[in-house]
Amino acid sequence: MTRIVAGKEFIEMQVVKEQEQEQQASLEASISAWIDGEADIRPEDLDSPYGRRVWDTYHTIGDVLRSEELAIKPSDFLYARISRAIDEEPPIVAPRVPALRRYARAGLSGVAVAAALAAVAWVAFPYFTTVDGNASVAPVMASSEVEGLHDYVAAHRDITGIGSLRQASFQPGSGR
Repeated sequence: MTRIVAGKEFIEMQVVKEQEQEQQASLEASISAWIDGEADIRPEDLDSPYGRRVWDTYHTIGDVLRSEELAIKPSDFLYARISRAIDEEPPIVAPRVPALRRYARAGLSGVAVAAALAAVAWVAFPYFTTVDGNASVAPVMASSEVEGLHDYVAAHRDITGIGSLRQASFQPGSGR
């Protein structure tokens, strides 16, 4: 029982700490927005030790940014340390791709192109072949001859043009 109570108290303390941190972050954001002229602030928000400390910190930062006298001049030693630290950092480069992997990638892309061409040929092949008179033709389930249809199609055949794909075709006797 004591473990459960101690665990509950610990969790409650963590929740209280998180709430205080959220309030402090909210207070910092509202003071910053008020200093920047973007929002209003209530005077009672600044009436705590933390509020006064944040207020003083933001005004000190503003004073340093606006005044050359308050700004600290970095020494040449600081610049040398920063330069040395940058020089010591490892360069960020992409890892080398092994030659075998590079050739495999080129080979696989060639296989992909060949597969695409084979698929196109497989789909387009029926449109480029002609049906022989001896070849078996699928049985016609129903047929009806509309009078004058043959004359109409023959009259308009040269207007529609000849392409590899026809939208409609009428060839008497072919069963299509």
